[in-house]
Amino acid sequence: MIDALETIILSAAQTIYDAWGWFGVAILLTFENATGITPSEIILGLAGWMLISEHQLPVSMIFIGGLYAAVGSTLGASITYWVARLGGRPLVDKFAHWVRIDPAHITRAENQFHRWGAGVVLVGRVMPGIRTLINIPAGLARMSFLTFLVATFIGAYVWCTLLIGAGYVLGHEWALISHYLKQYFPYLLAGGLAVIATYVLFTRRSLRFAPVRMDE
Repeated sequence: MIDALETIILSAAQTIYDAWGWFGVAILLTFENATGITPSEIILGLAGWMLISEHQLPVSMIFIGGLYAAVGSTLGASITYWVARLGGRPLVDKFAHWVRIDPAHITRAENQFHRWGAGVVLVGRVMPGIRTLINIPAGLARMSFLTFLVATFIGAYVWCTLLIGAGYVLGHEWALISHYLKQYFPYLLAGGLAVIATYVLFTRRSLRFAPVRMDE
Protein backbone atom coordinates (compact mmCIF):
# COMPACT_ATOMS: atom_id res chain seq x y z
CA MET A 1 0.00 0.00 0.00
CA ILE A 2 2.87 2.36 0.85
CA ASP A 3 4.53 1.71 -2.51
CA ALA A 4 1.22 2.39 -4.28
CA LEU A 5 0.80 5.64 -2.35
CA GLU A 6 4.32 6.76 -3.24
CA THR A 7 3.64 6.00 -6.90
CA ILE A 8 0.49 8.13 -6.83
CA ILE A 9 2.35 10.97 -5.07
CA LEU A 10 5.21 10.76 -7.55
CA SER A 11 2.89 10.93 -10.54
CA ALA A 12 0.95 13.85 -9.04
CA ALA A 13 4.16 15.70 -8.15
CA GLN A 14 5.51 15.40 -11.70
CA THR A 15 2.28 16.83 -13.09
CA ILE A 16 2.24 19.67 -10.57
CA TYR A 17 5.90 20.53 -11.19
CA ASP A 18 5.33 20.65 -14.94
CA ALA A 19 2.46 23.07 -14.44
CA TRP A 20 3.60 25.27 -11.54
CA GLY A 21 7.31 24.65 -10.91
CA TRP A 22 8.48 25.80 -7.48
CA PHE A 23 5.03 27.06 -6.53
CA GLY A 24 3.95 23.44 -6.90
CA VAL A 25 6.70 22.40 -4.50
CA ALA A 26 5.42 24.94 -1.96
CA ILE A 27 1.86 23.63 -2.35
CA LEU A 28 2.90 20.00 -1.83
CA LEU A 29 5.02 20.92 1.20
CA THR A 30 2.08 22.80 2.70
CA PHE A 31 -0.05 19.67 2.39
CA GLU A 32 2.76 17.43 3.66
CA ASN A 33 3.38 19.49 6.80
CA ALA A 34 -0.31 19.93 7.55
CA THR A 35 -1.13 16.23 7.27
CA GLY A 36 2.11 14.24 7.41
CA ILE A 37 0.84 12.06 4.56
CA THR A 38 3.19 12.80 1.66
CA PRO A 39 6.88 11.90 2.23
CA SER A 40 9.04 15.01 1.90
CA GLU A 41 12.00 13.03 0.56
CA ILE A 42 9.93 12.19 -2.54
CA ILE A 43 8.66 15.74 -3.04
CA LEU A 44 12.02 17.42 -2.49
CA GLY A 45 14.27 14.80 -4.06
CA LEU A 46 12.18 14.86 -7.23
CA ALA A 47 12.26 18.67 -7.24
CA GLY A 48 16.05 18.73 -7.04
CA TRP A 49 16.32 16.43 -10.03
CA MET A 50 13.37 17.56 -12.14
CA LEU A 51 13.46 21.32 -11.57
CA ILE A 52 17.22 21.92 -11.32
CA SER A 53 19.38 19.03 -12.55
CA GLU A 54 17.26 18.20 -15.60
CA HIS A 55 17.21 21.86 -16.67
CA GLN A 56 20.96 22.21 -16.01
CA LEU A 57 20.38 25.20 -13.74
CA PRO A 58 23.12 26.54 -11.45
CA VAL A 59 23.69 25.08 -7.99
CA SER A 60 22.46 28.34 -6.44
CA MET A 61 18.91 27.31 -7.40
CA ILE A 62 19.07 24.74 -4.60
CA PHE A 63 18.96 27.55 -2.04
CA ILE A 64 16.18 29.40 -3.86
CA GLY A 65 14.17 26.19 -4.14
CA GLY A 66 14.75 25.61 -0.43
CA LEU A 67 13.16 28.99 0.24
CA TYR A 68 9.97 28.10 -1.66
CA ALA A 69 9.80 24.74 0.10
CA ALA A 70 10.42 26.27 3.54
CA VAL A 71 7.60 28.78 3.04
CA GLY A 72 5.22 25.95 2.13
CA SER A 73 6.45 23.85 5.07
CA THR A 74 5.95 26.71 7.52
CA LEU A 75 2.45 27.41 6.24
CA GLY A 76 1.45 23.75 6.55
CA ALA A 77 3.00 23.47 10.02
CA SER A 78 1.14 26.59 11.11
CA ILE A 79 -2.18 25.02 10.12
CA THR A 80 -1.53 22.03 12.38
CA TYR A 81 -0.27 24.31 15.15
CA TRP A 82 -3.50 26.33 15.18
CA VAL A 83 -5.67 23.22 14.93
CA ALA A 84 -3.98 21.94 18.11
CA ARG A 85 -3.95 25.30 19.87
CA LEU A 86 -7.59 26.19 19.22
CA GLY A 87 -9.12 22.72 19.32
CA GLY A 88 -7.12 21.08 22.08
CA ARG A 89 -6.44 17.37 22.43
CA PRO A 90 -10.00 16.22 21.48
CA LEU A 91 -9.77 17.88 18.06
CA VAL A 92 -6.18 16.68 17.65
CA ASP A 93 -7.28 13.08 18.23
CA LYS A 94 -10.01 13.46 15.58
CA PHE A 95 -7.50 15.03 13.19
CA ALA A 96 -5.02 12.21 13.86
CA HIS A 97 -7.70 9.62 13.12
CA TRP A 98 -8.54 11.36 9.84
CA VAL A 99 -4.93 11.38 8.60
CA ARG A 100 -4.19 8.00 10.22
CA ILE A 101 -1.61 9.13 12.76
CA ASP A 102 -1.15 6.90 15.80
CA PRO A 103 -2.17 8.95 18.90
CA ALA A 104 0.70 7.29 20.76
CA HIS A 105 3.15 9.10 18.45
CA ILE A 106 1.49 12.41 19.32
CA THR A 107 1.75 11.66 23.04
CA ARG A 108 5.41 10.81 22.63
CA ALA A 109 6.06 14.05 20.75
CA GLU A 110 4.16 15.99 23.42
CA ASN A 111 6.30 14.44 26.17
CA GLN A 112 9.47 15.36 24.29
CA PHE A 113 8.23 18.91 23.83
CA HIS A 114 7.56 19.35 27.56
CA ARG A 115 10.93 17.82 28.35
CA TRP A 116 13.08 19.79 25.94
CA GLY A 117 11.07 22.95 25.33
CA ALA A 118 11.15 25.20 22.27
CA GLY A 119 14.50 23.82 21.09
CA VAL A 120 12.83 20.61 19.98
CA VAL A 121 10.79 22.55 17.39
CA LEU A 122 13.91 23.83 15.66
CA VAL A 123 15.87 20.58 15.74
CA GLY A 124 12.77 18.42 15.27
CA ARG A 125 12.20 19.96 11.83
CA VAL A 126 15.21 18.03 10.49
CA MET A 127 14.37 14.70 12.14
CA PRO A 128 12.29 12.18 10.12
CA GLY A 129 9.22 10.96 11.95
CA ILE A 130 9.22 13.95 14.31
CA ARG A 131 9.31 16.95 12.01
CA THR A 132 5.59 16.98 11.20
CA LEU A 133 4.37 15.80 14.61
CA ILE A 134 6.15 18.48 16.63
CA ASN A 135 3.65 21.10 15.44
CA ILE A 136 0.93 19.48 17.55
CA PRO A 137 2.51 19.66 21.05
CA ALA A 138 3.70 23.19 20.25
CA GLY A 139 0.09 24.18 19.63
CA LEU A 140 -1.26 22.26 22.63
CA ALA A 141 1.29 23.98 24.88
CA ARG A 142 0.28 27.35 23.39
CA MET A 143 3.87 28.12 22.48
CA SER A 144 4.41 31.68 21.22
CA PHE A 145 3.39 31.61 17.56
CA LEU A 146 6.19 33.98 16.57
CA THR A 147 8.78 31.72 18.21
CA PHE A 148 7.18 28.68 16.56
CA LEU A 149 7.15 30.43 13.18
CA VAL A 150 10.82 31.41 13.30
CA ALA A 151 12.03 28.03 14.60
CA THR A 152 9.92 26.16 12.05
CA PHE A 153 11.09 28.24 9.10
CA ILE A 154 14.78 27.91 9.99
CA GLY A 155 14.54 24.15 10.55
CA ALA A 156 12.40 23.64 7.45
CA TYR A 157 14.79 25.64 5.28
CA VAL A 158 17.73 23.49 6.37
CA TRP A 159 15.80 20.25 5.80
CA CYS A 160 14.34 21.26 2.44
CA THR A 161 17.59 22.65 1.08
CA LEU A 162 19.50 19.50 2.04
CA LEU A 163 16.97 17.18 0.35
CA ILE A 164 16.70 19.34 -2.76
CA GLY A 165 20.49 19.37 -2.92
CA ALA A 166 20.58 15.59 -2.53
CA GLY A 167 18.09 15.23 -5.39
CA TYR A 168 20.27 17.51 -7.52
CA VAL A 169 23.44 15.53 -6.78
CA LEU A 170 21.89 12.08 -7.20
CA GLY A 171 20.07 13.03 -10.41
CA HIS A 172 18.14 10.06 -11.80
CA GLU A 173 18.99 8.16 -8.60
CA TRP A 174 17.20 10.71 -6.40
CA ALA A 175 14.90 7.96 -5.05
CA LEU A 176 17.89 6.65 -3.04
CA ILE A 177 17.36 9.57 -0.63
CA SER A 178 14.68 7.60 1.22
CA HIS A 179 17.08 4.65 1.59
CA TYR A 180 19.85 6.84 2.98
CA LEU A 181 17.49 8.55 5.43
CA LYS A 182 16.39 5.19 6.85
CA GLN A 183 19.99 4.00 7.04
CA TYR A 184 21.33 7.04 8.87
CA PHE A 185 18.23 7.91 10.91
CA PRO A 186 19.75 6.68 14.24
CA TYR A 187 22.66 9.09 13.74
CA LEU A 188 20.30 11.95 12.88
CA LEU A 189 18.26 11.20 15.98
CA ALA A 190 21.31 11.04 18.26
CA GLY A 191 22.71 14.25 16.80
CA GLY A 192 19.38 16.02 17.14
CA LEU A 193 18.96 15.00 20.77
CA ALA A 194 22.51 16.17 21.50
CA VAL A 195 21.76 19.59 20.01
CA ILE A 196 18.51 19.87 21.99
CA ALA A 197 20.26 18.85 25.22
CA THR A 198 22.95 21.48 24.63
CA TYR A 199 20.30 24.12 23.99
CA VAL A 200 18.40 23.25 27.17
CA LEU A 201 21.53 23.22 29.34
CA PHE A 202 22.70 26.54 27.90
CA THR A 203 19.29 28.13 28.42
CA ARG A 204 18.96 26.92 32.00
CA ARG A 205 22.48 28.00 32.84
CA SER A 206 21.87 31.46 31.38
CA LEU A 207 18.72 31.82 33.49
CA ARG A 208 20.52 30.57 36.58
CA PHE A 209 23.32 33.10 36.33
CA ALA A 210 21.21 35.99 35.05
CA PRO A 211 21.53 39.07 37.31
CA VAL A 212 18.57 39.68 39.56
CA ARG A 213 17.20 43.20 39.42
CA MET A 214 15.81 44.60 42.66
CA ASP A 215 13.37 47.48 42.84
CA GLU A 216 14.72 50.51 44.56
